[in-house]
Amino acid sequence: MNYHPPSTTVPRMVDAFDHPAGAVAVKTPGGANGWQGRLLHIHIAPAASYEMEELTEAECVAGRGIVGDRYYLGTGTYSPKPDVREVTLIEQEALDALARNDPPLQSGPISLAPEDHRRNLTVIGVPLNHLVGRRFRIGDVVLRGGRLNFPCRYLEELLGSPVFLPLYNRSGLNCGIEKGGTIRPGDVIEMVGGE
Repeated sequence: MNYHPPSTTVPRMVDAFDHPAGAVAVKTPGGANGWQGRLLHIHIAPAASYEMEELTEAECVAGRGIVGDRYYLGTGTYSPKPDVREVTLIEQEALDALARNDPPLQSGPISLAPEDHRRNLTVIGVPLNHLVGRRFRIGDVVLRGGRLNFPCRYLEELLGSPVFLPLYNRSGLNCGIEKGGTIRPGDVIEMVGGE
């Protein structure tokens, strides 16, 4: 019997701006680790519990965060915590799974708009759970993955929706900014060389 290893061909990604609601994005070949993603949305809020505001570009400052955001200003709910939370990310794929009720952990589908999940950056084609302690680039900005972001009852209260359990283990990544600069929706996301 001949053994045939599984194919290592990676399908092409749906364009970030043509991402249909509910569709599952796949990764694009590229980067040092075989994936390359894109930045879809940027959101900030000036303080805890304030509504998130969408930006068409954002200035990231190394060691601080996104200019104008609550974590840059030190006014976020988790600002006094010791973990790095200069910028937070979440995968569009996780939001799509919620909209499909996949897995069925709640009574039905939950639609979360990018401004609802309270993360700064919504990305597609990026394996965030694998980036803890790793360096990666969004445009010219270099981030280092900190700890995974876990959902909280506070988010459920703000949204009035049972998102705690369905977002568990896929609620995003907290990051530090190692090299600042400007980011925009559509920017490529990839591993920094040597990682």
